[in-house]
Amino acid sequence: MSRTFLKYLLFVSIGFYIPLSSMAWGMLGHRIVGQIADTYITAKTRAEIRKILGNETIAIASTWADFIKSDTSFNYLSSWHYVDFASGLNYTQMKESLQQDSATDAYTRLNFLITELKKKNLPKDKKVMYLRLLIHIVGDVHQPLHVSPEGTSGGNSVKIFWFGQSSNLHRLWDEQLIEYQQLSYTEYTAAINFTTAAQRKTWQSQPISKWLFESYQISEDLHSDIKEANPRLSYLYNFQHVQTLNEQLLKGGVRLAGLLNQIFGS
Repeated sequence: MSRTFLKYLLFVSIGFYIPLSSMAWGMLGHRIVGQIADTYITAKTRAEIRKILGNETIAIASTWADFIKSDTSFNYLSSWHYVDFASGLNYTQMKESLQQDSATDAYTRLNFLITELKKKNLPKDKKVMYLRLLIHIVGDVHQPLHVSPEGTSGGNSVKIFWFGQSSNLHRLWDEQLIEYQQLSYTEYTAAINFTTAAQRKTWQSQPISKWLFESYQISEDLHSDIKEANPRLSYLYNFQHVQTLNEQLLKGGVRLAGLLNQIFGS
């Protein structure tokens, strides 16, 4: 067994003990996005991904970028997981903002990773790392609080109680709302993975700026919904938001598949 693989296994095992509030979507959400994507990639894309990741599935690869946080030499990746915007932007204003975006954030890094992964001569170690990061960040930007208005801390500073447990808005959407459904990532995928060809065509044809704007709008609404200090959220909150949650997971998986097909299937 190679030293590199042993190191990866160590990161995986450590990952199970890292507080999930530090993870976008949490392990479960990322794996749902990855598992959905796996159902929509072409045979050629699947073969190309297998050359890079071997037996590592898209679902399992999706959590590497969070597990690697246990290694301080990868701290520079922390800003790759999210992107913030000024409050109250419309879509045109957001696109104008993105045209001037030179920060190290989810938007600029996604474009970087897409460009790099299209290079035929990219070294194998870079291919592995960049593909894992791409899979993860596509999931990240569909978690609404990873595309938040500036100054909101992505919901981390919005303290709540979830079924009596002290939490915050970010953690609620990263993991607690998904875990409340009490499904494994394969069961969850089977429960929500119903799309039409027209839906897939629409979602996959939309630019990354559109993905971000959708999450941004949801994020603004989620912050506006919290109208009192330390609200006690439970059954009603789940009832009101589970459809949005599931649609974001589904869109993330479908769009990830489209992106992977674009990179590897042509």
